[in-house]
Amino acid sequence: MTVDDRPEPGTVRRRASGRPRPRAFEEVLARIEGWIAADGLTVGDRLPGERQLAEQLQVSRSSVREALRVLETLGVVSSQVGRGPDAGAVLTSRPGGALTGLLRLNLGLATLSMREVIDTRLMIEQWAAGHAARSRTGLDEMARALAAMDDPSGPEEFVEHDIAFHVAIVEASGNRLTSAIMRALRDSVQRFAIDAVVRLGDTRDLQADHRRIYAAIRDGDAATAVSAVAVHLARAYPPD
Repeated sequence: MTVDDRPEPGTVRRRASGRPRPRAFEEVLARIEGWIAADGLTVGDRLPGERQLAEQLQVSRSSVREALRVLETLGVVSSQVGRGPDAGAVLTSRPGGALTGLLRLNLGLATLSMREVIDTRLMIEQWAAGHAARSRTGLDEMARALAAMDDPSGPEEFVEHDIAFHVAIVEASGNRLTSAIMRALRDSVQRFAIDAVVRLGDTRDLQADHRRIYAAIRDGDAATAVSAVAVHLARAYPPD
């Protein structure tokens, strides 16, 4: 290749097909994904050690290390330090943590607005409340959170149990993805939730909303549960 044939700085070298060549760590990620799909790897299983992975995949250890860091950030693996049988990364299941971090960053950068987050919560919680009312599940967890909100030590503790109440509604749906998204949404806006409680100054109306939602779910009244969720979120986060 001559100097004139070299790509301009910042450009991505492409294959003859026109597609960019995957970086080594992306190939590692793809191979691990293939193992999970083909070999039936599940949560708790251990991947081979860094050196063994590099040899099997014919890539550098730095590429393996980068791939594992990405997977750990995404909540797919938990890295283990050590030698012998305790070395290597363990497959985990923590998708909510990565989602929370991404949401916080996007809220901080104003690429997402609070209204978008609340609208997403509304869609998820209304669907989940209707489902919970039809199945009448999750009532014990909701009741415990309700009781704890009656006598909190301050706004932070109230919001902690408030989060538990709303997450219990979504978890009652049995859908793990919506549950992970809901936990990420709640965790990412926890500071805003505390500010909302401080702004209201009195949590009795919020608790009355919670009790209406709970009663509707307990009584199997899906329509009332769905509308009660909308009223509650509008009270906590009034439209601009």
